[in-house]
Amino acid sequence: MENRNTYLLTAGILGLSLVIAVLIFSLVWKSNKSADQTITVTGSAKKFITSDLGIQRGTLQATSSDRKTAYQIVQEQMPTVLKFLESKGFKKDQIEVFAINGFPVYEISPNGMQTSKILYYTYSQRFEVRSNDVTKIKELSVSLSSLVEKGLDINTEMPEYLYTKLDDVKISIQAEAAKNAMERAEKIAESTGRNLGPLRSARMGVLQITPKNSNVISDYGMNDVTSIEKEITAVVSASFEIK
Repeated sequence: MENRNTYLLTAGILGLSLVIAVLIFSLVWKSNKSADQTITVTGSAKKFITSDLGIQRGTLQATSSDRKTAYQIVQEQMPTVLKFLESKGFKKDQIEVFAINGFPVYEISPNGMQTSKILYYTYSQRFEVRSNDVTKIKELSVSLSSLVEKGLDINTEMPEYLYTKLDDVKISIQAEAAKNAMERAEKIAESTGRNLGPLRSARMGVLQITPKNSNVISDYGMNDVTSIEKEITAVVSASFEIK
């Protein structure tokens, strides 16, 4: 009789343990199953910015059959360039002049091979103008070519327009894009009768800095320097748990 009671007690304990184990397994499985249910959305944010730094670069050059003459022409004409820049309202500390460089140009034979005969020498000197007044830089890019009328051989590059506070904007716009992703996820979850859970993962996309109202983008991101008015777009891909 005693053995029978012991057997029943042992069987009861084993049965209860099995029930508890099944319950624990069910709860863990349900929890894991819920955790596996996620929603992935893409959020974006856009901000318009105005360039606050303009850069204009140019090159003064001269050619001559005599090396010394070519060098002297550049040396004598650069003051004319500097005077012109100052007349447009640019101060000396906004203008940088680089060293004079030169090279010989050799004759090319009828068969397309370079010979040892020097035809002439070319000497050049680069200069760069920087200003926070981007409108003045834009006007300068148009007027610099007028120096040709004074007998100067001058080449100008396209002006560059930059935004110097870009790092601060990047932080805020990426935060806005992440917030937009969460808002989209909440709406989708609500439409299916679910609740949005915690963030599981997030990935920042490349930033697109383009001319205003442009729809040109790149997989590697863009950083437009050709326009004064720009727009910066950030994209965030985020995954949320749904309950």
